[in-house]
Amino acid sequence: MSVSFIRRIASPKKALAAAAVAAATAGMALTSVPAQAATPTSASSAQAIAHKMIPDAAQFNAFSKIVEHESGWNHTATNASSGAYGLVQALPGSKMASAGADWKTNPATQIKWGLDYMNTRYGSPVDAWNFWQTNHWY
Repeated sequence: MSVSFIRRIASPKKALAAAAVAAATAGMALTSVPAQAATPTSASSAQAIAHKMIPDAAQFNAFSKIVEHESGWNHTATNASSGAYGLVQALPGSKMASAGADWKTNPATQIKWGLDYMNTRYGSPVDAWNFWQTNHWY
């Protein structure tokens, strides 16, 4: 099975299944690998960045609660059904390009965009969190 064929498969589960079939056919064994999630280091790093960008404790705590619910502080989190992306689950994720071209990979860019979104739409992260608590989305 060629690498280019596996790359064309959209679903990682399909790619893994195809690789497992190919490996079994070739007489090799694959070990189970857990899905990639935010590592404690990456999550704590993103939180530290957010804390520097949002020095007010109440605003930071509200922002943090939203991000925890939306992405678990995983800056590459993708909602499988909607396609929402990143720490703040922007939909579409490409909206965050207005905060920087590195929006897919840089938590600081995502935080900047999310903070601006919360301030513009709700007035503050605290107000966004109040809305989230009622609606379970923001």
